Amino acid sequence: MSVALTAETAPARSLRDTNSRDISARDLGGPRQPMLIAESLTKHFTLSGAGKRALVRAVDAISFDVRKGETLGIVGESGCGKSTTARLLIGLIKPDCGTLVFDGEEVGSARGISVRKLQRSVQMVFQDSYTSLNPRLTLQDTIAFGPRISGHSRREAKRRADAVLRLVGLDPERYSARYPHELSGGQRQRVNVARALAMEPRLLILDEAVSALDKSIEAQVLNLLQELKARLALTFIFISHDLSVVRFISDRVLVMYLGKVLEIGPVDRIYDDPRHPYTKALLASRPSMDPKRRRNTPPLTGDPPSPIDPPSGCRFRTRCALAEAVCAAREPQLAEQSDGHFAACLAVTPGSGHSAAAA
Repeated sequence: MSVALTAETAPARSLRDTNSRDISARDLGGPRQPMLIAESLTKHFTLSGAGKRALVRAVDAISFDVRKGETLGIVGESGCGKSTTARLLIGLIKPDCGTLVFDGEEVGSARGISVRKLQRSVQMVFQDSYTSLNPRLTLQDTIAFGPRISGHSRREAKRRADAVLRLVGLDPERYSARYPHELSGGQRQRVNVARALAMEPRLLILDEAVSALDKSIEAQVLNLLQELKARLALTFIFISHDLSVVRFISDRVLVMYLGKVLEIGPVDRIYDDPRHPYTKALLASRPSMDPKRRRNTPPLTGDPPSPIDPPSGCRFRTRCALAEAVCAAREPQLAEQSDGHFAACLAVTPGSGHSAAAA
């Protein structure tokens, strides 16, 4: 299937023009106001068993922002809290504490916006393209469902469904009456993207949205996402294990480990000059295409500690070659390394007490 968007028809133009026309009206805080700000966002899950109760610290007081028009990539090992963070940002689960600010308005506060209103401006595309779709609904009904419950007429919802199908490269005359099992994996993921776009969101969260696709289809979907982002003035949060894909699509990258943010910054600085030992190990784990530079020993050994009982101080210290006594005694905070580049490591924080840090 060609990645190029199909020629615009009247419904497709209408959706695009409406979105573009409403950008300034919906942009309450102006271009310098971040699209999304998370402050001390926390989510712990309670486990019960054998008469004991334990807390799984899935996301533990993380803070970051997402700028308008950018793609923020989020990377980290399985279980680090990436998907939980995504569900917190869209309101699928409620945080234990912390605040979320969308375009200058606090989510859930009396003077801000409700979670329901947030979810009209923030949509999510999940990893499994098949289970994300209702097998009993046609593609048109699936995509039209969101606009219908948002108050649009049945006719308008179906018109919008056809328009976004065209936007993602699927001819509605051929595909609108089909069911999910009649599509390939790449086509189903395009439908998931179309379903999100039907709500005319401003922020799209993509949680491993291309990881289940083969590489040729993955490239098509990534190029499609880039075109849609430019055409519809979207902002992306892109979560993935594939570091090469993250570098291709992202403007900035956030690195998570055991529920914490360890490093965040512009994509080229993260990849070319990582400052946190975990980020260095993560990037070193990529397979080398040069047979003379193949790695024979793993850059990182051991499993991450349990999120039920994380280490004191720096959570990475139990696997870090630079760990010292101060790393167990103090929890590092994000410190600026260069313009817009932050790392939470005592070894690169001046005056931290670590022997490798500047005085």
